[in-house]
Amino acid sequence: MSYKYAVIGYGFIGRRHVNTLMTMEKSECVAVCDIDKRRLDEVKTLYPDMTVYENAEELFAKEKLDGVIIAASNKAHKALTIQAAENGCNIICEKPAALTVAEFDEMMEAVNKNGVSFTVHQQRRFDKDFNTVKRCYDEHLVGDVYTIQSSLYGFNGNMHDWHVYKAEGGGMLYDWGVHLIDQILYMVEGKLNTVYADVRNVINKEVDDYFKIILRFENNVTAEIELGTYFLNDKPDWFERHWFVGGNKGSMNVNKFDPEGSIVKTAWLLENVSEDQDKSAASYGPTRSFGIPAPGLILTEPLPEVNCEQSDYFVNYFRALDGKEEMLVKPEEVRRVLCVMEACWESAKTKRSVDFEL
Repeated sequence: MSYKYAVIGYGFIGRRHVNTLMTMEKSECVAVCDIDKRRLDEVKTLYPDMTVYENAEELFAKEKLDGVIIAASNKAHKALTIQAAENGCNIICEKPAALTVAEFDEMMEAVNKNGVSFTVHQQRRFDKDFNTVKRCYDEHLVGDVYTIQSSLYGFNGNMHDWHVYKAEGGGMLYDWGVHLIDQILYMVEGKLNTVYADVRNVINKEVDDYFKIILRFENNVTAEIELGTYFLNDKPDWFERHWFVGGNKGSMNVNKFDPEGSIVKTAWLLENVSEDQDKSAASYGPTRSFGIPAPGLILTEPLPEVNCEQSDYFVNYFRALDGKEEMLVKPEEVRRVLCVMEACWESAKTKRSVDFEL
């Protein structure tokens, strides 16, 4: 069986969705909808047999669809999801699913009432860098983890298109924050106790372009997420993905989306010394832990190998529609991410930590 889908919104990610649907064995893209006629002209040039529509009402009235991918601007997600559900379509919605938790609850009410499926395109659960870190965490490759640091930095500062407007749902917390928060919540099990966030407008007037988020979990893991679009350094590959994982048996450093790095451990631990310390060079510094390591003390291991691609998101999706496996990105997980984002806004406003799942 091949599922017939339409893509609503033919921007950067909408173009990718059309291509994906056209290349997947289980799907075909039969229509594209966008309010910009120039984009529809591009569709007709690339896909002469594709039907195009300038509004969703006409799309739903004329096409018999199994589902839609909603890739319009963030503020349009709620209305389009409700409209798709009322027309009996299964739904993949771009992230963030909604601008508020209240909006999302309205969307899910329509989804549940009409008996359609709903999920969000959180494809970065399949990123290789993330899965390298997740495997380290799951398999205790550095022992019991106490800290996870996730960061991404840019050099330009400015954003594009509707992303620069607050009313459209622009800004980096909605754009990248939703991915970075989702990755942490998907990896770290258990309750999230507190949320602290510093969210700023460094270069942009209306929307955030920097944030630091600290998540403290009940299992004593602290996760730190930092993103800056104007966060500069002259180190090679600085403007890339970065992870640090600290455990009681070592640390992991992972850089780049195509991950590079290592697991670092010590061959032995220095003994605690209660009496007066030797002040010679052999003591490796006045406090021993922060001096020059002895030869052979620092050991490195290669990163674990992972095999995944973002396209695996759609493999899972269509297998789930066929009843062959569970849908990976579940509505309750999407809602939890939105709750964390709202806690981030509150923390940034009050400059205080916000209690979460106590």
